[in-house]
Amino acid sequence: MIVLGKKEIEELADLGEMMDTIEEAYRIFGSGDFFMPERPVVEHDNKTLMYMPCYTKDVIGTKMLTIFPENAKLGLPSIDGVVLLNDARTGAPLSILDGQSVTAYRTGAVGGVAVRHLSRKDCHTVGIVGAGTQGFYLALYACAARKIHTVYVYNHSSRDLTEYLARLEKAIDNLGVKVVQCKSVEELVKNSEIICTATPSETPVLPEDRELLEGKCIIAVGSYTPSMREIPDVIWDLADKVYIELMYACEESGDLSQPLSAGRITRERIVLMNEFLASGESEEEVTKKTTYFKSVGMGLFDVCIAQKLLEKAKER
Repeated sequence: MIVLGKKEIEELADLGEMMDTIEEAYRIFGSGDFFMPERPVVEHDNKTLMYMPCYTKDVIGTKMLTIFPENAKLGLPSIDGVVLLNDARTGAPLSILDGQSVTAYRTGAVGGVAVRHLSRKDCHTVGIVGAGTQGFYLALYACAARKIHTVYVYNHSSRDLTEYLARLEKAIDNLGVKVVQCKSVEELVKNSEIICTATPSETPVLPEDRELLEGKCIIAVGSYTPSMREIPDVIWDLADKVYIELMYACEESGDLSQPLSAGRITRERIVLMNEFLASGESEEEVTKKTTYFKSVGMGLFDVCIAQKLLEKAKER
């Protein structure tokens, strides 16, 4: 059995290949050639254990995840865990991978694919709300998907971001890209054409301001329980559609369940991303308006990313 830790995954992961792998996962999702039961979630004392099994024709993958939001106060990532891959024919374990890294690269890649298809091709600025691990990788993938020249970062806590910003700039590894800390979320939204939110907030982190948000591409990954909310109601007056990975998100995320319950949106406005990608709909027309993609993740993404990393490890 091959063990892939954080260091090995960083060496193996290519951002472009990871986004291509997510697009292949969307194709598999659309074909139905997989089995992915609803993920069991156990919550206690603001601590979450999540189990995400998924079968494909080639491999069985299970991600076992811990989500501890209070870790942010300790300067630690809120998400951790492992991914186990088993042979689809025999069940024999093939590999165990660092779940924190797989989740980071997978979530970033999902956001990157949304940037590829839901933002204008001439976008050059991205704003990251939430200076954690997920925000870090969303910034990397946005820079891989578009010719970004400025990354704006805003964090609601008073944590010193000096080291975080320097590490992000080093990881982007492009002298033409500046990383700038914003003093307010309004400053970030005003300056950013693409906006990514990655927080555990229970109240909207973006301003209820139509003028500031109009025409932007918004990618939200942080709300993973019905009580969590990152996106303000004004977005429903600006975005014709909501792009998501699977309908389960309508129950799991407060960014969808709350406005659905309140009648602010209807399910007719919700579009599965795999269907959009397969539809041939003009992306140029779609991206002329405000676009909104909401991700809660799914086991199929993790399995495909982990399998790709294992293949690359074997090649080496």
